[in-house]
Amino acid sequence: MSLLKVENLSKEFNSIKAVNGINFEVNSGDILGLLGPNGAGKSTTISMISTLIRPSSGDILYKGESIVKNPKIIQKNLGVVPQEIALYPTLSGYENLKFWGNIYGLRGRVLKERIDEISEIIGIKDRLKDKVEKYSGGMKRRINIGASILHKPEILIMDEPTVGIDPQSRNHILQTILDLNKQGMTIIYTSHYMEEVEQLCNKISIMDKGKIIACGTKEELIQIIKDNNKITLRFDDVTDTLIQNIKTIDYIKEVKVEGEDIVVLSDNANNIFKDIINKLSQLDSEILSIEVEKPNLETVFLHLTGRALRD
Repeated sequence: MSLLKVENLSKEFNSIKAVNGINFEVNSGDILGLLGPNGAGKSTTISMISTLIRPSSGDILYKGESIVKNPKIIQKNLGVVPQEIALYPTLSGYENLKFWGNIYGLRGRVLKERIDEISEIIGIKDRLKDKVEKYSGGMKRRINIGASILHKPEILIMDEPTVGIDPQSRNHILQTILDLNKQGMTIIYTSHYMEEVEQLCNKISIMDKGKIIACGTKEELIQIIKDNNKITLRFDDVTDTLIQNIKTIDYIKEVKVEGEDIVVLSDNANNIFKDIINKLSQLDSEILSIEVEKPNLETVFLHLTGRALRD
């Protein structure tokens, strides 16, 4: 049985379908990456899983039980790292963690020990007494994460947890996520950084216009466009005759001119060198370089949505 199962989930706002009949499963120990351009429905989806808003239709099952009918069955086992910083700036880091620990029902020595553990995990122990308003953006993000895992949740939802932070804090957060996952925490992760998803996630769901349009491992998603190799050819002189000659190669699907480069899509990167050189032997143009770009998660995303992830 899956840990979390989303079934035909939809949400409408004033007749606009923000989420439109999506289905996916999260197994225990997964790091599921939820990808999509702005407006795809990611935030609405995780708000429904977080029990913050009710779906218009469909269901969400946690260990086989509906959290739409009974939100309390997941709430004590759920941690949420929101995109916005959910901290009190005039309180210290310690006071913020203590506040959120109290919300989760932690008290006394148990709470103190847990704050000590968390401050080690997020790497901010020496700054706990400082007010949050004195923290850098990266430090605020770390405390934000710390507050969400005080109660040792089974599922952690992270909505863009590395937005606008320095590289050192970002790397620390990514390593923290991997460490938490090794300790048994299941994570749902949204990001506008493709490289983060590739580094962290064992499963990826791509959303666009309120629907899940692809789901699988990175390798399974790349298989969707496995034959779309992008080859960039640079010449000393790009002529119409040269372009027409390249277009006559059977397995070339598309040819575009970008300045002095000719960009082609082909399902046969291996033979293109030989065939293009043969074509060039009939012309005066000299080839300066050839660069082959194999399909990756970014090209899959562009192929499926027509937009870059940050659009």
